[in-house]
Amino acid sequence: MSVTNDIICFMNLKELKDKTVLLFGKSRAFSSDEFESQMRFHKIGIAKEYSENVAVVVEGKMMTPYEQNASSALYEQYGTALEFVSIDVLEKELASHIDADTLLMSLKLSHDKERLKSFLKNSMISDALFFRLLKMYKWGGEDFFENDDNRDVSAALILRFYENIERNHNVQYATTGFIHLVSQTKNTQLLKAISLLEPIKQNPKIQVAIAMSIYCDDEMQEFFFKTNNPDVLEALSQNKNLKRELIEEFLKDEKLGRNVAQNIELSDELFELFKANKIGLALNESLTPKMQKELLNYNDEKILYALALNNNIDEEILNLLLESANEEIKSALYENRKTAVAILEEAYKEGKYLKEIAKNENTPVEILYQLQLDSRFARAVKENASFGRHIQQENIGWEV
Repeated sequence: MSVTNDIICFMNLKELKDKTVLLFGKSRAFSSDEFESQMRFHKIGIAKEYSENVAVVVEGKMMTPYEQNASSALYEQYGTALEFVSIDVLEKELASHIDADTLLMSLKLSHDKERLKSFLKNSMISDALFFRLLKMYKWGGEDFFENDDNRDVSAALILRFYENIERNHNVQYATTGFIHLVSQTKNTQLLKAISLLEPIKQNPKIQVAIAMSIYCDDEMQEFFFKTNNPDVLEALSQNKNLKRELIEEFLKDEKLGRNVAQNIELSDELFELFKANKIGLALNESLTPKMQKELLNYNDEKILYALALNNNIDEEILNLLLESANEEIKSALYENRKTAVAILEEAYKEGKYLKEIAKNENTPVEILYQLQLDSRFARAVKENASFGRHIQQENIGWEV
């Protein structure tokens, strides 16, 4: 058992200058060669056996049973008189003292691809240094996972930034990992770094994911707009934080203009600007009740239907639309998760709009259980996200 777990350690490289550390096991974040090089740079010696010259005992990865016993024996003999630290503590301190400019110049002059890869895979270096190193890597005109080197770098990038990677280890070895990463991150610098990688040209789906992100900044939006790629422009037109200049450009296209009207974060000014796209506006979930009432007053059934589909529809507007004679509008409302539980329960008792109720995330789970017994509604219940979450929480299995 590791003895460092019980000791709070503080590592100061200056205090270790001209001293020796006893290393059990191996380095973790740094390659063996790089670890030794960094230690030499700081004038710190490395020993494999204990002697009086040893100032610190470092417990590394892959310690053998012999090394574990030796570490425990030293702790029992010397206790707090001898400092014990984890390799992670030492490597974090080494990484914090790297001179980025000197390292980049060294890598540029040496063209040492293996050393560059080693640093990119080093979890201890800062994100700022990682991004600078990433710009230096040459992909050789091949895709993210097309060769071993590219795969190592791609996996290192995903591993560093992917949230809850422990739940999905394989994601770091697939292009879909980039798409998931882009979708979950709030890091604009990361999005920018990915957008500039050479293999991005071969992966339009990743470009689409970045273009849709609200954390895609003005500079990236301009870059994607200039690509003239229809799929990327379609995605960009759905970005809720689209810059004003591009909003005006998209207004020149009916379809893309409607996308913007539906997705942009509305202000009073933008609401007025998009009145030529009233159906798109009616679908926009950032509409205020006042804006919804104004659209309602046009008494246009296409606009009213779009309002009925809006998952942020105002309660007063919803109740007014429930009085409509238009079955499409009413059907949309019974599927809308903003419809009150009492209304859904009443419709269920009357046997009305059952398919819509089966799809509605606001439908009480007890009703969904009953509806899934009917083959007409079983698939709708199965695809209901709310019911799916309930099943996961209750850890209940069901047959497809």
